Amino acid sequence: MRRIISQPYVKVERKIKDFEQITMEYREHLHLYEDRIVTRDHVFLVKNVHDMSFRRFSSTEGVLYLHTNQGVFPYSVPKEPNGFIDEYKKLRG
Repeated sequence: MRRIISQPYVKVERKIKDFEQITMEYREHLHLYEDRIVTRDHVFLVKNVHDMSFRRFSSTEGVLYLHTNQGVFPYSVPKEPNGFIDEYKKLRG
């Protein structure tokens, strides 16, 4: 199955090590295929994603929300995901 579009996102993990909080940032991608959306930690079938929304925090950065039958999954995105959302909506009809 070919990838239609990818959207970068940032995953932040915080850990305590030797009584110090360590913050790790990972640069990842959401990948949209004809039948699924793949992230670092999840695979969502397109038919189980009911909607997507975006909330902006600065001129381009914000949070992309995937509304699924398993709940809402937020992804911090460094740029507006308009193209990603548009391609998803084309698949959903």
